Amino acid sequence: MSADNPDGAPARGAYLHWDDEWRREAVIADWSTPEPWVVSVLRTLRGPDTRRSLDLGCGMGRHALEFGKEGLESYALDRSESAVAATRERAGQEGLKVDLRVADFTALPYEDGFFDYVLAWNVIYHGTQEEVATAIGEVARVLRPGGVFQSTMLSKRNHEYGKGLETSRDSWVQPQGPEDKAFPHLYSDEHDVLRLHPGFRLLTAFDEAHRDAGSYHWHLVFERTEGP
Repeated sequence: MSADNPDGAPARGAYLHWDDEWRREAVIADWSTPEPWVVSVLRTLRGPDTRRSLDLGCGMGRHALEFGKEGLESYALDRSESAVAATRERAGQEGLKVDLRVADFTALPYEDGFFDYVLAWNVIYHGTQEEVATAIGEVARVLRPGGVFQSTMLSKRNHEYGKGLETSRDSWVQPQGPEDKAFPHLYSDEHDVLRLHPGFRLLTAFDEAHRDAGSYHWHLVFERTEGP
């Protein structure tokens, strides 16, 4: 076993855990309602030029479907085939059109400057420093100047920070840990957040717990700038 490949697991393989989870009815129900903050930010910052949206790491597609209901051209991507299949089924049931892809967030299958708004809810921090930087670079590439990037990242205040093996700077795995913690998770402080987002202007940042006490996440909104 190595820190880069605990128990033979592929790096950034958290989607393997979630590919199984998205087949469970209880999990599907638990992740089917859009986050109020996501909807609020979209409605607050949405301008007349906001037409195309990307739900990056869409899971059950709760946000991709909401974007379609808001009248946007909705695109969604996930590495999990079961997630994409479930989102496609839900979109059909609700009569919504969503362009769905199975792909990795380090190589997005879209043209430069294609999107006006990108969401990465609880997804972009899965990996090493280098992999996360590559993924954020891909978001910058596919987002037009002036476009909005809304995301969450794990905070160094999170109670899981420092547990297990450090695969690279601030990226930790727990070989026997809960849920998807057997795969790399990157944790950041405010300086890391800014360093990892060249080409973006920070609009909003706050650090608060999610569902469980101690599960601190950064909640971030960026604007894509004209240059690096």
